[in-house]
Amino acid sequence: MSLLRVILAIIFPPLAVIDRGCGSVLIVFILTCCGWIPGVIGALIILNKNE
Repeated sequence: MSLLRVILAIIFPPLAVIDRGCGSVLIVFILTCCGWIPGVIGALIILNKNE
């Protein structure tokens, strides 16, 4: 998880997880529509997962 990804996750969460797949982007987008904080938390959790 790079610093650029963390900053991007704070500014616009769906864009930070764009390379993780369509499902991740959709989940983070829905969370961001419900509220900015849930979107940021979801993006950071997805970015923190080891693949």
